[in-house]
Amino acid sequence: MNALTRDLIKLVDMTEEMMKEKEQKEGTAYREKLHLMPPVGWLNDPNGLCQLNGIYHAFFQYSPFNAEGGVKMWGHYTSEDMIDWEYQGVKLYPDQPFDCHGVYSGSAFIEDDKMYVYYTGNVKLEDGDFDYINTGRESNTVLVVSEDGKTFGSKKELMRNVDYPSDLTCHVRDPKVWKDGDIYYMIQGARTKEDVGQALIFESKDKINWKFRSRVESEKPFGYMWECPDYFEVDGTKILSASVQGLEGGVWDDRNVYQSGYFMVDGNILDDYKLSEYMLWDYGFDFYAPQSFETEDGRRVHISWMGMPDCEEYTNLTIAEGWQHCFTFPREVFVEDGKVCQRPVRELQKRKTFVDKSTGMLKKDGYKVYDVNISGIQNNEFRTVIDEELILEYKNGRFEMHFTSQDKNSVSAGRGMRYVDVDKISSVEILVDKSSVEVFVNNGEYVFTTRFYPQKDSLAVEAAGAEIMMEEIRKKIASGLLKKTFSRIIITIVTDSPQMKGLWGFLRYEFKQSEDFLYDKFQEIRKALSVSFSGGIYDINAGSTDIC
Repeated sequence: MNALTRDLIKLVDMTEEMMKEKEQKEGTAYREKLHLMPPVGWLNDPNGLCQLNGIYHAFFQYSPFNAEGGVKMWGHYTSEDMIDWEYQGVKLYPDQPFDCHGVYSGSAFIEDDKMYVYYTGNVKLEDGDFDYINTGRESNTVLVVSEDGKTFGSKKELMRNVDYPSDLTCHVRDPKVWKDGDIYYMIQGARTKEDVGQALIFESKDKINWKFRSRVESEKPFGYMWECPDYFEVDGTKILSASVQGLEGGVWDDRNVYQSGYFMVDGNILDDYKLSEYMLWDYGFDFYAPQSFETEDGRRVHISWMGMPDCEEYTNLTIAEGWQHCFTFPREVFVEDGKVCQRPVRELQKRKTFVDKSTGMLKKDGYKVYDVNISGIQNNEFRTVIDEELILEYKNGRFEMHFTSQDKNSVSAGRGMRYVDVDKISSVEILVDKSSVEVFVNNGEYVFTTRFYPQKDSLAVEAAGAEIMMEEIRKKIASGLLKKTFSRIIITIVTDSPQMKGLWGFLRYEFKQSEDFLYDKFQEIRKALSVSFSGGIYDINAGSTDIC
């Protein structure tokens, strides 16, 4: 560890502690419950997503000193279920000559119970007349290895600009690695000197020494840069994902400043292939730089930055609180009837508590974190209003997400309208966190994501003849108590219901079990009794934590 690293550690720790103290005194209106956020400052791309020995890892681009961005490092969260995450601190600092202006985006490759992390080390030169496109920038490919996912060895610079094809600009970045047979492959995004976006593929026999192999290009120029490329196969379909910059004209004028989507690949991406039409992952306002990984049980999951770079159209009210941006909730990617779809990871089901169910119409107030499923939609009749200003509706062959006000101090913070042409809608799922909404149309065939800043926490759903079910989503337990196994725990339930008579021996129950068991048992009791009650988990050392 060099002197720069030691000083950065102290500065980050101090900054995070100051934010913690500030929020304890002043509170925070928009901190999410389900979505990963920065402790302080700025968050952007998800990095190094993986699962190692049962533990999920999510690294993130992190600028703790400025809520509007700054020098990038990697923050780190871990989880056992992709819902309850524990912050592990900063793991990669910009502390070497080859990454001194930012530990940029990259990925994790798991092999032999080790985590191989590849990323782009960013360097911006000074004292020259640079445009930082063709001159003045270094994009270095770097490797660092961890045996436990928490501590990392020394960084190793693998490739520099001179190792990339000569017709490229200085913009080559965001490595993603996979293995096929005995060969390792790496895909990176690139911008040519002709301002054409493409992906590069490198190969290696040892994960260290890499050589350029081939390019992946569209038949016609498509944007000037393909960021954060990702290549994977799911349900027999080969997918090349890329966040494309520079799309203009036609339908793109009604979209975000940059797009995140995918091509379906016909053939062998290494040699003879054909790319399909480019399809968007998400049609909402806040979605960029998704990255995927394969879980140990074989699912393809991806997470995105719930934000948008270089966007002047809208903003985020959390800047005033000292932080900005979050991740999307983890989504399973699957193929159904030839269509690439997304849905919230199935682990979410365990955290849902029934609120209400109705046909045709449902109105509720006061809920901040919940999931609404609308099924059996008839005649495309659908309209939902959230917090009186966010409208989701189907009309004139389009599914729309729009806000009634575009004032930057309103619920929208400047957001207007996004849409997709849809022949028919049959189902809609709406996942609402404190300051975000994710909408899954037709079992995830189309998805809309947005940040929003509610004031009234109201919901009104209208869908003639459809079944509407609302469920509240609760975090299991305070993050500070996660992973702790107690030696003596007492669950105490308090109620005035006559159904409780004769059950006191069961209601005061002592045992040695994990928190997962406790929470599940707590919910079982709640459902079995069909009564409303409050309860808590009590530990003689840790005190009480509300889990209701």
